[in-house]
Amino acid sequence: MSKSLQAIRGMNDILPDQTPVWRYVEGKVARLLDNYGYKQIRMPIVEFTELFKRSIGEVTDIVEKEMYTFEDRNGDSLTLRPEGTAACVRAVLEHGITGGGQVQKLWYIGPMFRHERPQKGRYRQFHQIGVEVFNLDGPDIDAELIVLTWRLWGELGIRDAVKLELNSLGTSEARARYRAALVEYLSSRLSELDEDSQRRLKSNPLRVLDTKNADTQAVLVDAPKLVDYLDEESRVHFEGLKARLDAAGIPYVINPKLVRGLDYYSKTVFEWVTDKLGAQGTVCAGGRYDGLVEQMGGKPTTGVGFAMGIERLILLVETLEQIPQELARQVDVYLCAFGEAAELAALALSERVRDQLPNLRLQINAGAGSFKSQFKKADKSGALYALILGDDELAQQVVGVKPLRGQGEQQTIAWDALAEHLATCVVQG
Repeated sequence: MSKSLQAIRGMNDILPDQTPVWRYVEGKVARLLDNYGYKQIRMPIVEFTELFKRSIGEVTDIVEKEMYTFEDRNGDSLTLRPEGTAACVRAVLEHGITGGGQVQKLWYIGPMFRHERPQKGRYRQFHQIGVEVFNLDGPDIDAELIVLTWRLWGELGIRDAVKLELNSLGTSEARARYRAALVEYLSSRLSELDEDSQRRLKSNPLRVLDTKNADTQAVLVDAPKLVDYLDEESRVHFEGLKARLDAAGIPYVINPKLVRGLDYYSKTVFEWVTDKLGAQGTVCAGGRYDGLVEQMGGKPTTGVGFAMGIERLILLVETLEQIPQELARQVDVYLCAFGEAAELAALALSERVRDQLPNLRLQINAGAGSFKSQFKKADKSGALYALILGDDELAQQVVGVKPLRGQGEQQTIAWDALAEHLATCVVQG
């Protein structure tokens, strides 16, 4: 017996009963970003591996252990994108849309790939919504990104369940000074660090700061603090950001250990975290990467952005029971037709109603069937109303409108008045 085919571990199907929630959340985000003046960009899911080595950093966990990398038929090393910022920067450089100081406010959506241990809220193929802004260097745009996410949490009903954490990493020069001091301190207490932190101390010492190991966290209590090494420019920028968040009434906490996992961040970094999802607590994260475009071969160009995982965001919305009840209903009206002549008339009638009510979710029965079987399908569809069209209705050019969810008695409506009737009763239902 051959092994049955199934999805790759950590790469999941999103089934029809789940997609309404996905469309709801994605639609909320898309409308919000449109309203703030952001434009969508779409990049390939496969890039040259060198792109991620140059941007993310060769000694990061993502590049060292998590990327899906392979050689194509030409011998080129290609990688399924593990994150979106590098690909977006590559795209704006390739097409020259940030040249001459042009401001670009962009967003994208799609799958990302990392070979991690799958668990609830963390998968090998996961989906992100990302936002990137180029050629704006003030704290005002940093604040806008945080403000619009705050508005999104309100629209999704999860605002009370998330907390904003902020930090500033300073310039690359400031981080270099801090890195040297941190390495000196941790090296003197090397035996007290966990194995993973000992490895990171050699390759990416700032990542030791966000260790989950309790013993290493105890060592870090007396470690040098990044804030003491900030340059004046970064300090002023950070104070400007905090002032704007205070003015907008957005609460936050300063987390001096927040460093993010990618090498390209500088100055502002932030995370929206929750305690409602267990270990997978980060809902949205981002920050400023003013040196990345130049690092990838472009002219000096400031950048700032964020990414949010859609799976985790949906999990939080579901956990907090903030899914609108109407999402469970994917059909408003189900049209039952009995006999070939009625079926022909039903097709024309349904299209006429759709012309008049383009937002009405109307499903017409397919596959014929008895009165009982068609009504069973109408009820199973979740529709509020069943429309009945048989020989008698056809002769009189009327249709029966039967409530399926206890909204009153069946009525007989003329074809010409059907759209107006449905516009009223479906809204009321």
